[in-house]
Amino acid sequence: MSKVALVGFNGETMCFVHVLLNALDMREKGLEVRVIIEGSSVRQIAELAEPAHPFAGLYAKVRDAGLIWAVCRACAVKMESLAAAEQQGLPIKGEMSGHVALADCLLDGYRIITF
Repeated sequence: MSKVALVGFNGETMCFVHVLLNALDMREKGLEVRVIIEGSSVRQIAELAEPAHPFAGLYAKVRDAGLIWAVCRACAVKMESLAAAEQQGLPIKGEMSGHVALADCLLDGYRIITF
């Protein structure tokens, strides 16, 4: 089985939606998937959790499937998204000077794709 880590850095909604779509598609095709929310994409945590948001259902599907492996602590603090991540019970990581250590994914055999 192949392993893929999808890293969202871009905070633009349509870019982040592609992270979510690919995560579900890859999982359905038998890949082991980790979604990492970094950079300005951490803003999407609160925005997409709003029930009225057009992509709320897609986000909930990825979140509820347990595909979100990490939210960057430093970026979430900077972008004022930490409380939303905590409220949603998302895993928050910051072992690399406050950020997610992508080397951990590589050491676990994951290929990294950034968005």
